[in-house]
Amino acid sequence: MSTNKEREARGLHALYAENPEKADRLVWGRVVDPESRRGFLKKSGLAAMGAAIGAAAIPFADKMPGGLIPVALADNHEPFMLEGKDGLTVLNDRPVNAETPAHLLDDDITPGSRMFVRNNGIPPAIENIDPATWEVRIEGESCANPMSFTIAELKQKFQHYTYQLQIECGGNGRSEYVPSASGNQWTTGAVACPTFTGVRLRDVLEACGIKSDAVYIGYYGADTHVSGDPSRIPISRGVPMHKALEDESLIAWAMNGEDIPYQNGYPLRVVCGGWPGSVSGKWLQRIVIRNQKHDGPKMEVPSYSVPKYPVAPGTEVPKSDYVTIESMPVKSLITYPQSGLTQSKDEKLVVRGHAWAGDLAVSKVEVSIDFGATWMEAELKAPANRLAWQRWSTVIDFPEIGYYEIWAKATDSEGHSQPMVVPGWNPKGYLNNACHRIAVQLV
Repeated sequence: MSTNKEREARGLHALYAENPEKADRLVWGRVVDPESRRGFLKKSGLAAMGAAIGAAAIPFADKMPGGLIPVALADNHEPFMLEGKDGLTVLNDRPVNAETPAHLLDDDITPGSRMFVRNNGIPPAIENIDPATWEVRIEGESCANPMSFTIAELKQKFQHYTYQLQIECGGNGRSEYVPSASGNQWTTGAVACPTFTGVRLRDVLEACGIKSDAVYIGYYGADTHVSGDPSRIPISRGVPMHKALEDESLIAWAMNGEDIPYQNGYPLRVVCGGWPGSVSGKWLQRIVIRNQKHDGPKMEVPSYSVPKYPVAPGTEVPKSDYVTIESMPVKSLITYPQSGLTQSKDEKLVVRGHAWAGDLAVSKVEVSIDFGATWMEAELKAPANRLAWQRWSTVIDFPEIGYYEIWAKATDSEGHSQPMVVPGWNPKGYLNNACHRIAVQLV
């Protein structure tokens, strides 16, 4: 009998379109790049689409207008599904990327079924993953004694720790930028805060010897490039030593007390909470201790980088004027109620959500129902531990019937607040932390 992970892997591979050159710009139901608008209907993608609408073929598919969703799918309100995931919106199928609608992130601890998926390459085939033999090697020019560890050896040799850690894609909110930036058009759902169990990255690095010239670490995973070229690595990022040596930086084998979901890095991954999710490498096989800033794929400008200074929308920025993203900005999310609620004016409305602030804590969350003219402070809970998001809630009594928008604004421990509108444009559409808002109709 096949396992859930095996069924998940087969289901995802069945969706993959054969368009590696523009794969990172293809999405189901809509396409970011006009040049690749029909890409999702090619080869296996065409077959998958035909199967989805119950047709053996789609004549004239090459003439379908760019961005058009087949009416058979437009009339079907069932979302594309990922095995093991619940209600996620698939933005891209090769590599797989999917976000979680805000109202499905209402749990204090994000369930594995609602953890967003952000892949840069193709995960290792499930049949090639054996946790009993899986190894991670620690090496690099600033590693004194390179060593390899199986997962069993990590569990045996080092103390175990469990932390609730917030992970957010650096491009979360990219869809709101104008002009649009290339990449997955995330709205608000590329964020999660599950618990992770593993060993401290620091303990493993120190066991292998950290030379005095060490300044950075980098990771390498078992995922492969979408082109199929084995010489190309899809992503290899990392963090400065001070982040790698934090208590909460883990080499993790479990999420919420179970195996890490296949698409989220099973059987082993790095977790460095509060920074872009891209630094938390999945399907972990190797960590290098560097005497320079790591220079793996996706470390180069403009990947996960923003201009050092404000720029006008559409500006071309010289590569020398970028800085690598580190701690993520303060942000909040309304998880209840779902946007579009209609209710009686005589009823009070409970509103709640989460707030987080990268390496910092959240000091307060405020809510507005008059488009930011006035704000009321919400109740804010302490985080479960450093780098976990914080739960907030309030009760709203509306003054009269009509249409309202509920806005949420968080402020971090250094006094930085979310902007009410989309913040400074940048070429890759990173770090949008504008206030989240939902619609409510009072009758």
